[in-house]
Amino acid sequence: MSDWLPLFLRPAWLLALLPVALALWALRRRRHRHGNWQALLPPALQPWLLSDSNRQRSPLGLGLLGAAGVLACLALAGPSWQEGEQQNFRRDDALVVVLALTPDLLATDVPPTRLLAVQRKLQDLLQARQDGETAVVVYAGSAHTLVPLTDDLPTIDNLLTALRPSIMPVPGQRADLGIAQALELLGPAPNASARLLLIASELDSRERQGIERLLQGRLRQLAILGPGTPQGAPVAAETGNYLSDAAGGIRIARLDEGQLQGFARELGGRYQRLQRDDQDLRRLGLLDRPDEVRLSADQGPSGWRDQGYLLLLPLLVLVACGARRGWLLCLPFCLLLTPPPAQAGGWDDLWQRRDQQAMQLLGDDQAAAAAERFTDDRWRGVALYRSGDYAGAAAAFARDPSADGHYNRGNALAMAGRYDDALKAYAAALVLRPDLTAALRNRNRLERLLAQRAAAQAEAAARRQRAQAAAATNATADEPSNASSSSADTSAAASPQFQAQAGADWLVSPSAIDDPQQEEQRQAAEQWLREIPDNPADLLRRKFWYQQQQREETALQ
Repeated sequence: MSDWLPLFLRPAWLLALLPVALALWALRRRRHRHGNWQALLPPALQPWLLSDSNRQRSPLGLGLLGAAGVLACLALAGPSWQEGEQQNFRRDDALVVVLALTPDLLATDVPPTRLLAVQRKLQDLLQARQDGETAVVVYAGSAHTLVPLTDDLPTIDNLLTALRPSIMPVPGQRADLGIAQALELLGPAPNASARLLLIASELDSRERQGIERLLQGRLRQLAILGPGTPQGAPVAAETGNYLSDAAGGIRIARLDEGQLQGFARELGGRYQRLQRDDQDLRRLGLLDRPDEVRLSADQGPSGWRDQGYLLLLPLLVLVACGARRGWLLCLPFCLLLTPPPAQAGGWDDLWQRRDQQAMQLLGDDQAAAAAERFTDDRWRGVALYRSGDYAGAAAAFARDPSADGHYNRGNALAMAGRYDDALKAYAAALVLRPDLTAALRNRNRLERLLAQRAAAQAEAAARRQRAQAAAATNATADEPSNASSSSADTSAAASPQFQAQAGADWLVSPSAIDDPQQEEQRQAAEQWLREIPDNPADLLRRKFWYQQQQREETALQ
């Protein structure tokens, strides 16, 4: 296809060109007729009795009408000259995994253990569903949400590797509570394509009845994945010893495959035993592609933009002008209409106020340009301060009589090197608001800075005196040179420019800690942060225990 030929997204609308052509042909034929008089009058008298004005009428009207019809048909056909970004269709089949986090997962009939095999299987499933939302619910004697519906694969993977049967607060096996928690995540009206995946090795009668009652009339797309083997294996505790059963013998965890398969068949779902490859997930229908899951496929050619709207403007011009006779005479006058000369900011003034333009410039780090547009003195002062015009910022903040205005003026004066005036501004701010800790902190820091400056100047003067005394007593030639060098360094350190640059640190970032009490608070906070457990398993154990305590308290009320 040529680059200048469009691609029509709705080509069926091109068939509408046939009715347009028939309508134009009918109108053209009607113009060549003069009513029923042609059938009544003899042909010899028709040139003298019938007006011939219709024959002399220009065909421009029919041409414009035909052009309007063609433009309308082409616009409806959806022409496209540009291919946009490929549309990213996301899966709409939300999946909630309900995992039995019981000690049976520590059995070794699926090497190395059932737990590790299930974790790897879920990681493969999440990797295949990285464009869809997945949630994970774990249960034992109680059910808890490990991860809500999300597509954040790193977070889910991090929490899956932290799963241990010991993190569950209540021992037991209540798959019905896990299904109830999963349905709560899906909401009261789940999508028809939403599904549940139950990973369990056995279900008792209480669990089966509860699941049937919960899924009745709601969600019936249940898949069951059974980890383990019918022969089973001993269950090893996390401490290394084997668990014992009610009779005192070694506990053997077996996969009740027949029961799970029959229960899935009753609910209209599917059952598969956990395998090493992905055939189990594929047979459960969990690896279907998004286009196989999504039922609505009426999307049109993907990636092409509908640009038929570009034809609407000339179509509207033809329709509007065709509604009036003599509209062609208006075209010369339209050509004489020239736009007014452009002025700086004139176009922006049509859509934004000057303060809005200034805020946008300030956000784009154009503080100097923003200061010229601000009408508010406080915002102009902020813009001048950020642009480095501290004297202008101080003058702008001086028009604000509030405590914040005095505080901001003090900062600008300090940055300009006018320390005495800055101290007065801080004092005025503290008079209006004694609780303005920022002004108090900057005032104290500025006072310490001035004291250090005075001490540096005194030390420089003492060094100069010692250098002069040494020169008078015929000291070596290197000593005055070193003394003058150190004096010059000290004088430079005491210069207003150097102090303003050093003061910029504490003015711009007043959170620098030089107070012993604040240093002790910082160390205590760091010690407290180090005591917070960062093991995901410990965090999950505490989270599930807290949730169970809240449920029990709510049940007692």
